[in-house]
Amino acid sequence: MRRLIFLAIFLAASGAAGPLGQAQTAPHTTPKMEPLPEPPPPPPMPGPDEPSVRIPVQESDKVEEIRDNGRVIALKVTPAGGRPYYLYDTTGNGNWMRRDSLDDGVRVPMWPIKQWE
Repeated sequence: MRRLIFLAIFLAASGAAGPLGQAQTAPHTTPKMEPLPEPPPPPPMPGPDEPSVRIPVQESDKVEEIRDNGRVIALKVTPAGGRPYYLYDTTGNGNWMRRDSLDDGVRVPMWPIKQWE
């Protein structure tokens, strides 16, 4: 009995039953399509002199510039009563990234493998 049910399901799924197992359908017609409206214009982009992100620095904070060949590459910001953090311009285009210390976080494994006396 199981084999017959399995065979019937297999034949129906594979389409081997022919037109007897399928309902007749109307011929395929494409739906009528209408054109889409024009998209709105994009918002204005900031100019080259206007940074898109501003990192606020309080007046009570101490800001030290770190320069290379006259160009500011990093800022050390020391908040009043807080730990200093650094702002780096890694690409040279005015996009500043914050780091809390000069440590880059890379740790080289230094496990002793063998010790001699």
